[in-house]
Amino acid sequence: MSLTVLAFVPTLVFVSIVLPLWLILHYRSRRHAASELNADERYELEALADKAERFAERIEVLEAILDESVPNWRD
Repeated sequence: MSLTVLAFVPTLVFVSIVLPLWLILHYRSRRHAASELNADERYELEALADKAERFAERIEVLEAILDESVPNWRD
């Protein structure tokens, strides 16, 4: 076999099998890394979750007050 055939076969295998798999896995990992939150976004999300929890508690207290003072307010 000549040198060009010996170089062509591994190149063909690389280009047709290895390179597409490599690109697919690379961009899948990049997309996964991009979908994660960074530290600032995580801090903001936790702060918003805390605010939402406090608002839920306040709403429960207000509903309890209304239940006592105005019994049919939900209707």
